[in-house]
Amino acid sequence: MSAARVASLVLDTNVLLDLWLFDDPSVRTLRQAIEGGRLRALRSDECDAEFAEVLGRAQFGLDAPARRRMLARWTACSEPIAAVAPAPLACADADDQKFLDAAFSAGAALLLTRDKALLRLGRRAEAIGLRIRKPDPAMTYDRLCR
Repeated sequence: MSAARVASLVLDTNVLLDLWLFDDPSVRTLRQAIEGGRLRALRSDECDAEFAEVLGRAQFGLDAPARRRMLARWTACSEPIAAVAPAPLACADADDQKFLDAAFSAGAALLLTRDKALLRLGRRAEAIGLRIRKPDPAMTYDRLCR
């Protein structure tokens, strides 16, 4: 498979938690596609910082080595975005703007999120080249590349 054919995507923190902490069956196909190199996962420093902060919350009960393992697993199968600029769209929730900025800056094809404020931008984002979707257990590599 050529590198040009591999779709790129940005994942918000809730999707990352589903992948690495909860092992949610609805995203197993997604995780396999990312780990297998069939999808190119992209991340920004700001997105990484939020993921690390959330993993450190008491409600998850993770010790420092467990948090480091999850972060290492994520960074091993994703690529950092060199430079992040403001997206041409603004999210109603300023805390979620970082995902939109990352996706547009990297030229990602897709932003996967469960966040309602980001999902509401779906039509406007798609009109300028970014699909914003919720993860779906039926989602496959082929479907993402269309």
